[in-house]
Amino acid sequence: MDKSRLEIKVGLFVFIGLALLAVILIQFSKSTSLWRGTYELRLHAANVGGIKPRAGVLLAGVQVGSVAQIRLAPDGKSVTMFLKIYSEFPIYHDARFVIEQAGFLGDQFVSVIPTTNAPPVLADGADVDCQSPFNLQQVARDAAGFIQRIDETAKKLDASVTDLRSQVLNAQTLSGFATSITNMKLFTEQALGAVQNINDLVTTNGAQFGLAVSNAVQFSSGLIDLENSAKGVLATNSVNISQATKDIADATATFKQLAADLQAGKGLAGTVLQNPELATNVQSIAANLAVTSSNLNRLGLWGILWAPKPPRTNTVNNATLASPHNRP
Repeated sequence: MDKSRLEIKVGLFVFIGLALLAVILIQFSKSTSLWRGTYELRLHAANVGGIKPRAGVLLAGVQVGSVAQIRLAPDGKSVTMFLKIYSEFPIYHDARFVIEQAGFLGDQFVSVIPTTNAPPVLADGADVDCQSPFNLQQVARDAAGFIQRIDETAKKLDASVTDLRSQVLNAQTLSGFATSITNMKLFTEQALGAVQNINDLVTTNGAQFGLAVSNAVQFSSGLIDLENSAKGVLATNSVNISQATKDIADATATFKQLAADLQAGKGLAGTVLQNPELATNVQSIAANLAVTSSNLNRLGLWGILWAPKPPRTNTVNNATLASPHNRP
């Protein structure tokens, strides 16, 4: 056998052995094996941070697989990670997938957090969602924006305080406020004096106040007794009161009827009112009766009977005799 060909074979054998040794070392360094059965899960996340292919997948801190590859979605808004999970580690559908980091500067990995382990189990090719990793730079940017907004708010607050001092807390306003405080103090002192005077008045006139209250109570008791008496009178004489009211109503109706009869000329009074001649005669009779009563008072019965009578004339009538100027 040619020496050169032997060297080529030996070199090729050594190269293949070294390559196999490198692959074995890499697989064992990632705790994976080429001869273990696996199933695939497609993990979707908005941002995967700095995770790399062949990163570990840990379930409760135990590595159960690795990240095979990472692909960006066609729309560029999400990322899909293909996980290779060992067949002997079932993962339930309610498990949570989170991208975490080992320490502050360590490598990132996919953490599987079990919850209730409710069936079913995730099958090969299942699609699951993953929580995006903690992004310190994004937090810093958000904090910077928040600090900037706080700074703007502080500036506005400082401007508001300046305006408040210039518009409200000026010398004139403070002087008016001090005057108001002084007036309030004087008013309080006067109110205290008035209260003291009222206390003195009540103290010095306590007996009179007590007597007045007692009299008021007695008066109230008397009113109550009067009310009870009135109720008793009404209760015992309700029939009589009703009858009296009925009699008054009947009398009113009678008077109305008499007035109607007088207006209509019925009866003696109505006839006198409606007949002018008869009314004149009645008036003459009344006048003669008045003259007669006057002579009786002045001369007496004896004087009237024996007094000389004036000569009678033919022109004298009833009206002349009834006249006050022709009295005997």
